[in-house]
Amino acid sequence: MARKKVTVVGAGNVGATCAHWLVSKALADVVLIDVVEGLAAGKALDLAEAMPVIGVDAKLTGSTNYEATTDSDVVVITAGVPRKKDPVTGKFPSRDELVKTNQNIVGEVTRQVAKYSPNAVLVIVSNPLDAMCHVALHESGFPPERVVGQAGALDTARYKTFLAMELGVSVKDIHGMVLGGHGDTMVPLPRHTSVAGIPVRELIAEDKLQAIIQRTRNGGGEIVSLIGVSAWYAPAAGTVEMVEAILLDQKRVIPSAVLLKGQYGYNDLFIGVPAVLGANGVERIIEMELNDEEKAMLEISAKAVRDVVSILGY
Repeated sequence: MARKKVTVVGAGNVGATCAHWLVSKALADVVLIDVVEGLAAGKALDLAEAMPVIGVDAKLTGSTNYEATTDSDVVVITAGVPRKKDPVTGKFPSRDELVKTNQNIVGEVTRQVAKYSPNAVLVIVSNPLDAMCHVALHESGFPPERVVGQAGALDTARYKTFLAMELGVSVKDIHGMVLGGHGDTMVPLPRHTSVAGIPVRELIAEDKLQAIIQRTRNGGGEIVSLIGVSAWYAPAAGTVEMVEAILLDQKRVIPSAVLLKGQYGYNDLFIGVPAVLGANGVERIIEMELNDEEKAMLEISAKAVRDVVSILGY
């Protein structure tokens, strides 16, 4: 049986680490694409040279040419510019400027990959995440179930990590999820969080739980403050979890940015909610019963997403 094919656009930290996780799990042949001449080719060659050591047969290709991506099963889009200071003025770009810049980049990438892989599922990682999902949907012309954003998988992983650290238990026994937009307005659900089935509030004091929730919200910023750039290991791992669910038709329930059509009271808005991921992409959206407090938090998150999406001009 022919191996699956995954394209990762953007060979920076997140993209290259996605490729690394993908081949280490022997999930697919991988094509890395980057506009920087030699970057994708060099990283793909380096990874290919590791295959005899880890005992995996996988073809790795790096290119600036999208023709190499032809007939990909899944395309992961990590391309975009981070928010960083202008070296001359010392100022950060405005949110609107950053959104427009990344809209142009993600738009062009999406048109290229849709041209060569018209049946692919697109997994969006570029920021601002929820808005870039709208760009990918608009520019690809794909049905909404084949455009999904990686946000909740990462935020949930951070939430579980901090809980396991606090409680001194295995990360495997922490069950819970984070909804909403990717960023400071994400919506953790302690009411639905358990440790091996035991409600988390039976095991941890409320003040410590709230501190963990706050740390989860600031998870990306904490790493930037330590090393000066955005995280890449956990974002890539969360992305590959989603890609694996799609490639292997696992029907995994993973919090993902998906286009809502009336669920949770929202229409035509990408927002993080539990979704069943399988061979067709987003196969089902699970609608949880939220209490008033959770609904209010989700509304704050949805408003933040709407405000950014409004900049796109669609």
